[in-house]
Amino acid sequence: MENIDWAAALSRWIHFMAGVMWIGLLYYFNFVQVAALKNAAADGTAAGITKHVAPRALLFFRWAAVVTWLAGAALLGPHFVDAFLLRNGMGPIGIGAWLGTIMLFNVWVLIWPNQKKILGLKPASDEEKNKARRVAFLASRTNTMLSIPMLFFMAGGWSHRALFGL
Repeated sequence: MENIDWAAALSRWIHFMAGVMWIGLLYYFNFVQVAALKNAAADGTAAGITKHVAPRALLFFRWAAVVTWLAGAALLGPHFVDAFLLRNGMGPIGIGAWLGTIMLFNVWVLIWPNQKKILGLKPASDEEKNKARRVAFLASRTNTMLSIPMLFFMAGGWSHRALFGL
């Protein structure tokens, strides 16, 4: 019977589950909520979304991003530096890790600070809110586009590691 590395198995499961939440919420924001907010603003019902749904969804979104990244780093373990330097056969997973890192940066540095202004959680003028909407929108759309190759390289990287025993 094969010995199971329980730490790696747990890290993989946490990485997978947090990643599902993170990317699921990313897709929800970009494919559902943006259009729904336009319609809700037109009929005066946007307050329910902006007051109750968006702040809670953003809470899970940003912390799922952190947990996904940390669990992924734990999975890389001693291969972390090789992955981020794209060396020693860790290129595919390294590309996925870099894309995930850029996406994490976008969540915490561009999306969340601007969403606080948009949702009224941080005081901002109308001009600042308009700029915040544009920055958050572009960062979120960028993450949506980056998520496709990130998932491809992430999955391909683990297959490569399993095949070659890395």
